[in-house]
Amino acid sequence: MISIAFLIRSLDYGGAERYLLTLAHVLGTKGFSVTILYFYPGGGLENEFKASGARMICLDKAGRWDLLRFGWRLVRHLRAIRPRILHGFLVEPNLLAVFLKPLLRGTRIILGVRASRVYFENYDRFTRLSFRLQCLFSRFADLIIFNSDAGRAYHISEGFPARKSLVIYNGIDTEHFKPERESGRSVRARFGVPPDARLIGHVGRLDPMKDHPTFLRAASLLCHERDDVYFLCVGGGPEGYREELRRLAAELGIAEKVIWTGALSGMPAVYNALDLLASSSYSEGFPNVVGEAMACGVPCVVTDVGDSALIVADTGIVVEPKDAAALCAGLISCLERNPDEAGLRARARILENFSVERSAAQMSTALLRLETI
Repeated sequence: MISIAFLIRSLDYGGAERYLLTLAHVLGTKGFSVTILYFYPGGGLENEFKASGARMICLDKAGRWDLLRFGWRLVRHLRAIRPRILHGFLVEPNLLAVFLKPLLRGTRIILGVRASRVYFENYDRFTRLSFRLQCLFSRFADLIIFNSDAGRAYHISEGFPARKSLVIYNGIDTEHFKPERESGRSVRARFGVPPDARLIGHVGRLDPMKDHPTFLRAASLLCHERDDVYFLCVGGGPEGYREELRRLAAELGIAEKVIWTGALSGMPAVYNALDLLASSSYSEGFPNVVGEAMACGVPCVVTDVGDSALIVADTGIVVEPKDAAALCAGLISCLERNPDEAGLRARARILENFSVERSAAQMSTALLRLETI
């Protein structure tokens, strides 16, 4: 049995965390001994991870600058586990994995890169420094796994070694994410959405790169065209930014049409409440929310960033980022399609190309090949 340890900051709701949850479960069924080491306790997915069968170790990091105690705990646990493979997820865990390589003789190091281009003007100096260090030290990894073609291309242009890089698309659990309209009706009732309304969802953390302002402006334009539309914004984030977005919705005259839910559990039911999902991001890697919505039979209108266009192909509509008029036109066009036919085609696209079984098989092959080197 091959021992693999995954290192991640938290188990909060997010695309990387959701994919790791699925991956941990599937690898466990394929003969791997899986351990999840995470920095901070209390994430929304923590209980689901504990039920996955993987060994869970919380490192109880006290904050960004809790380095010595945290580092000692991490090294102590890794030396006890003695994993054959240590797989980082996202920038800070990736850096730690590389820095620890000299202390973990015989352990192969994998970096997990989940983003494409990052616009650093939206982030602090620490984030910019971390990214540059990751670019500099990436050559010391044994393998780098990207979840998107766009992410691989961007990071190679920033100094990542092409010869060590591999793309494995995220896998969508189509047994978990599937059409169940009755559960969706319950969600609509919970948030007071009229039964005959068309509900358009935006799922993603409140982060500038998700470009909620463009989504809200497109929503305002759409409300001038039809009066039967409502908008469900799902995702948590800084309270200050949330209030800024609420003010924008009020200024646009659509405050009563926009429902802000914060982060939610039970996402299959949420997707099933939607008629459409919109992704307005101006930077993405492989957006899980698009694949999850499609697996639930929900057509998507996406911006042409990351691998979004690859995921939807001809089942949805692709528009340029930061263009509210184009996004509105895409939503109108998608609303005019036959919903049952569009939903079936969306789900079929995921089943055929982005299933969790396919992703896990590729990951298992990559891990076995690396372990034998």
